[in-house]
Formats: sequence, C-alpha cells, structure tokens
Amino acid sequence: MRKDLFHVEPLVFDADSPARTLAVALGATLYSPATRPSLAADVLKQAGRGVVSMVLCLEDSIDDTEVEGAEENLVRQLTELAACGRETPLLFVRVREPEQMPDLVHRLGDAARLLSGFVLPKFTEERGVAFLEALTAAEAAGGRRLFAMPVLESPELLHLETRAETLRGIARTVDKYRDRVLALRLGVTDFCSAYGLRRAPDMTAYDVQIVASVIGDVVNVLGRSDGTGFTITGPVWEYFRAQVRMFKPQLRRSPFMEGQAEELRTALIAHDMDGLLREIALDRANGLLGKTCIHPSHVLPVHALSVVSHEEYSDARDILRPDRGGGGVLRSAYTNKMNEVKPHRTWAERTLLRAETFGVAREDTGFVELLTAGLSRLAD
Repeated sequence: MRKDLFHVEPLVFDADSPARTLAVALGATLYSPATRPSLAADVLKQAGRGVVSMVLCLEDSIDDTEVEGAEENLVRQLTELAACGRETPLLFVRVREPEQMPDLVHRLGDAARLLSGFVLPKFTEERGVAFLEALTAAEAAGGRRLFAMPVLESPELLHLETRAETLRGIARTVDKYRDRVLALRLGVTDFCSAYGLRRAPDMTAYDVQIVASVIGDVVNVLGRSDGTGFTITGPVWEYFRAQVRMFKPQLRRSPFMEGQAEELRTALIAHDMDGLLREIALDRANGLLGKTCIHPSHVLPVHALSVVSHEEYSDARDILRPDRGGGGVLRSAYTNKMNEVKPHRTWAERTLLRAETFGVAREDTGFVELLTAGLSRLAD
C-alpha cells in the first residue's frame, strides 16, 4: 500500500533521533487532559492511529482544583505504560510551574524514560529562565535527554507596546538554551481571549488580523533561516463537529471528482475540516510546521498535508544539485515555474528534511489519495 502512495517512503524515527528530525516530525501534536482515567489506553490507541506526538496537559485543559489528582493520575498511567513495553508517541507534559518538572521525573522513576520533554506555558523571558533551569534539573535527575516546547501566548506578546521587547527577551532566552528547545508553539486561543475574540469554523487564524500580526512578528524574530531560528508550530484548530455556516465551503470540487472522493469532500465539509485544511496551508505559507490538535480527527489531515509532493521534491532536488552551487535560474521540471537557486535554497533544504520524516508522494498522488488511504487503514 505504501509503495503505491510514496515515491520516497518516510524514514523511521524514535525519541532518540536528532532534535532537527524530531522538530519536523512532531506533526499533529495531540493534546489530552492528564485527568483522563484511561490515559494509558488512550495513548496506545492514538499511537496505533498514527499519532506521533502527544501532550498530556496539567494546565489550561483541567480545573485549578484538579492539579494534584491529575499529577497522581499521570504518574500512575505512565508507570502502567512503561510496564506494558509497547511503543508510544513522543510524550510531553504541559506543566503549570517549573518545580513540577523535577518533581514529576522523580515520582515517575524508571517510567520517566517515556517522556520526551515538557511544554512550558505563557513563556516570556521572566518566566522562561526558571522553567528552563528546572528542565535542566529534571533532565539531570532522570538521566535522559528532555526537550522544552515553550508556548508563546502571553498578553505582553500580543500587546503592541510590549511586543517587540517581549520577543527580544524570548529570543535571548531560547537562544541561551538552544539545545533544549525543540520547537515553539503558538497559543492563539489565549491571543484571542485577550480581546474577547473567537474565530468561527469558517475562518482561519489568519483572518483574525490581531492574531495574524502576532504570528508574522513571531516568525520574523524567531523563525529565521539564518541559523538563529526555531521550528514554530501552527495554532490549534478548535472545531470538530458540524456548525452553522455563513460562508461557502472552502474545498474545490475538482480534486475530489474521481471515485468516492466526492463523499470524502462532503464528510470533510460536514465536520468543518475545510477550514482546518485551509489553515494548515496558510500555516505552511507563513513559515509554520506541524500543528496543535485537540481532536484525533485532525491528525490525519495534518499529516497528509505534511507529505512532500512529487513536484516540491523535484524542485528541491534540482535547486540543491551540486553543480548549481554558484546560483542561477532553472526552469522547473514541471515546466510551470522558475527555480532560482540561491533564494530558494533554504526552502529546498527544509523541504527535503520534511521529505525524510513524512515521505514524498508519487507523481500521481495528492492529498485526496493520501487522506483516503489513511481513512481506509483506520477503518480496517
């Protein structure tokens, strides 16, 4: 089946792979409250459905009164997972306070080997240093590499009069701990909350101008391709059931015309997935990679759209040919665009890195075929 879909199949990776690979491979990072009584079983179920990274949340997804019980449940469930010996996704814990990290690693004991790191909420320079020092202590206590994923969601980052200095402070902090920061995550729900906003399911984060401006500035400062930047992941998509629509669906019919693909289009629209698909495309266009997800149904579309197309792969390979080190302009092998070697070089390098983790589709295979195949596998 895979050979029918992929020109180049994805490479196998695990929690011990290089950070550069893991940052790209995060894909659709599925959040789950740490209070769930079936957390261990849920993790294994999602691993079987293709989830490659999960965040077990002790912060905003649970009530303030539930923290102690959630920690106990998390320790119990991860200990159970470690004992069963089965493969899990990359697992991260979203904490509230720095001291939770070394405390949880201590309480987990050997089961701490399941953790790939921690998600650090409302990250600023002032808060971030304490979190990252605590992460270093937790890593030393556990004897295993742990990564941080700071969440950029504070009002100081949103407000225009404090945004520039806040970004500079975040940049100083994450640069100091560069080998520990796997990716930066955007807390768009908190951005909207600061102004009493909530985007509708037929609108993307980029339609909310105050949010779009912050995303642009974050990428400007923290997503540069000159060696100073980091992987920045896409914002959460909040919807997973049909809503009342004001605007037309955002999926054209033409890619879905063959076979039963029209049924797939109808199902995607019925579950507000057309808005998600558009936002994923806009994430990529704006320099973001991967996405925060709160529902398992979002995972497959994110991963299907992460696969490198045959056309992208062809262009990237042409641009990076050794005999083109001096630059110049090439006509695309698809004869539909200009490939300018020097300006497009970084794009090409990033595309080939994504190809390693998500694979390259065959020439006649697109998103519709990948998504249909993935849904068929889940139904088996």
